[in-house]
Amino acid sequence: MLFRGVSNVNLDAKGRMALPVRYRELIQEASAGQVVVTIDIAERCLLLYPLNLWEGVQAQIDALPNMDPTSRKLQRLLVGHAMDLEIDGSGRLLLPPALREHGKFEKKLILLGQGKKLEIWAEEVWAARRDAMLEEVGQANGETAVGLQSISL
Repeated sequence: MLFRGVSNVNLDAKGRMALPVRYRELIQEASAGQVVVTIDIAERCLLLYPLNLWEGVQAQIDALPNMDPTSRKLQRLLVGHAMDLEIDGSGRLLLPPALREHGKFEKKLILLGQGKKLEIWAEEVWAARRDAMLEEVGQANGETAVGLQSISL
């Protein structure tokens, strides 16, 4: 399964978000329409995983030592905010208020494919973050992370 690309979607008054058909089909095939949505701990966006892929992520989080303060924070934030959701018959997901609040969601959203997961962004928040990242990359003065030097675009 591979999520990629950017899609513009709308959030309705009840907090439902329609998934584009291409993503809906992938999720239906992988996990019978069941997903887990949680907060991103570094950005004001949400992370959407098909249930079968989330189970592997949660197993890694659960394996962290819960006596370590940093690990415990990670467990509380990621697992504590994780919500099991199901795509309805119209191809929509009802995003709970706490998750919508974290993402500062209003009406216009962005779905950003990230391989095994989708990021869900408020359109304005994503545009500002994308522009900031583009500026940061432009100011790097040719400095490239070692792991990126072998990639040809």
